[in-house]
Amino acid sequence: MSPRDATLHMLCGKIAAGKSTLTARLAAAPRTVALSEDHWLARLYPGQINSVADYVRHAALLREAIAPHVEALLRAGLSVVLDFPANTPASRAWMRGIIERSGARHVLHVLDVPDDVCRARLRARNAAGQHDFAASDAEFDAITAYFTPPAQDEGFNIVVLKPE
Repeated sequence: MSPRDATLHMLCGKIAAGKSTLTARLAAAPRTVALSEDHWLARLYPGQINSVADYVRHAALLREAIAPHVEALLRAGLSVVLDFPANTPASRAWMRGIIERSGARHVLHVLDVPDDVCRARLRARNAAGQHDFAASDAEFDAITAYFTPPAQDEGFNIVVLKPE
């Protein structure tokens, strides 16, 4: 297998847009590995992410550490579902570097879900208590303020998904 046989799947969508659900579906394909930012952050930094600033700091450390591993998986011919939010130009530039260094194919899955649907899903998810992080409405607003859909000139193969 070669990098040309592997695909890096990236996800762009607001909190509770369905990124983790899509990750599980994509990762069910043969020779595909899922890596979840929320999972790794919760286990590497338990109780240490209490603000957006904490998230930014710890996520940067995780991205620096995990990028070579993702590249190695792709070069080995495994597809990777990168359940890290591709929600800003900076995060997508980091992902673009992985694509360029690995030589893998890529798809940027954009989950186009209205805020009211995301909020309802977030509240249900928080009530169930089964997600690594619970966000309040205020945190949803603060984080969503940074959300920037991908532009054509970023050069990604984009697939837009809307709720049914």
